[in-house]
Amino acid sequence: MSLVERYGLWSPAQVEAAREVLRRVEAEGLEVIRLSFADQHGVLRGKSVTAAALDSSMKSGVGVTTTLLAKDTAHRTVFPAFTPGGGFGMKEMEGAADALMVADPTTFKVLPWAPKTGWMLCDLYFANGQPVPFSTRDLYRRVLAKLADAGFDFVAGLEVEFHVFKLEDTKLQPSDSGQPGSPPEVSLLTTGYQYLTEQRYDLLDPVFEILRRDVMKLGLPLRTVELEYGPSQAEFTFAPGIGLESADTMMLFRSAVKQIARRHGYHATFMCRPRLPNVMSSGWHLHQSLRDRKTGANACVIDDPARPFSDVARRWLAGLLAHARGATVFSTPTLNGYKRYRPYSLAPDRAIWGRDNRGVMVRALGGPGDPATRLENRVGEPTANPYLYMASQVVSGLDGLARDLEPGPSADMPYETKAAMLPTSLGEALTALREDTVLVDGFGEGFVSYYAKIKEHELARFQAEVTEWEQREYFELF
Repeated sequence: MSLVERYGLWSPAQVEAAREVLRRVEAEGLEVIRLSFADQHGVLRGKSVTAAALDSSMKSGVGVTTTLLAKDTAHRTVFPAFTPGGGFGMKEMEGAADALMVADPTTFKVLPWAPKTGWMLCDLYFANGQPVPFSTRDLYRRVLAKLADAGFDFVAGLEVEFHVFKLEDTKLQPSDSGQPGSPPEVSLLTTGYQYLTEQRYDLLDPVFEILRRDVMKLGLPLRTVELEYGPSQAEFTFAPGIGLESADTMMLFRSAVKQIARRHGYHATFMCRPRLPNVMSSGWHLHQSLRDRKTGANACVIDDPARPFSDVARRWLAGLLAHARGATVFSTPTLNGYKRYRPYSLAPDRAIWGRDNRGVMVRALGGPGDPATRLENRVGEPTANPYLYMASQVVSGLDGLARDLEPGPSADMPYETKAAMLPTSLGEALTALREDTVLVDGFGEGFVSYYAKIKEHELARFQAEVTEWEQREYFELF
């Protein structure tokens, strides 16, 4: 009996989807299938199996070292794997032991840029059938189950900004290797600041078409392809999805864009603020609403012309604001992302909301009777792990519902309204998370400690580095 059968790891829908995957692999002549999971940073990791090995790989899982869950953004292992408990206090994590990637057959795709290649997203389990507790996709699934118990589904639409450059030097000399290695050298595709002009869009159209074509072949719900404000900056938006669907979309989209661009001589980056002259920061605005599980209706809509949204939306919004500081580390997980929180920059710097105002943290869109009524949280950066970002919204919103919180009045002057300020650094964000008991309980104290340790290691490496700014500022002066 296989691992999946022994522990009942697949739903009936997944069992049927697995049969369809095998049929398609044979019918379409696929030779390789990539099996990937989302790590703690929202980076896809995994292995490729041949078509002949796919059936057994799906049913019995594919082993990967648990140290993949112990790495920071430089791929350095933070936890002492060869000590008792592997640094996690868990026998299963000791000695760089294996966890098992178990494919979710409902996520199967054929990759249009990779010849004869399929792809599936995986969940992580131990050999005893227990989920790996540091799997962010499983964590988000558990949070969604709590929302379902409250009678709602989470609906999320994606608005993602990123940069695309012409690749000039891949930096693949031996001296460029390291943890991390040297970043590539690039040149601009546009000089920027002609926001939404068709002429500038046409300059980017060749690369936009490459990306659009393959993203749509993946079946992702792409809505718009847009020229953004800054040099070589783009924005893609996606139709709303329910539950895991939108987070899975973001995972595949981000990885796909980087792979497709590289194959065509471009470098795509979701880094918030690249170190380039005149650059504009990129954000990830998360549009969200709730679907009533009984009626299927948007629970944020109200018919009262005097009010912008329902009581459910009001309380949900209040939860987002109440936990904004603690949740920031999940929406803005890199040191670089905090350089985006600047006044008068179309990015928020404090926990406020407003009606159709791009300076606030949460922008209320729609209105009485509008089925598209929703809340747009503008706090995130595009590097965020989508499962953690969205889980933070659900945990925060649920607390707003449970405690009947009030969001306060709409802010018409977003950079002058008195309110709790968002963290200005990764260190401050980690402190805010630890102080937020609702988020700690919602994510689990063990997960929060684990995640914080990884981010603290990243922060410590940064603080030990002598930057070019310091050298320029002090070396000659003193």
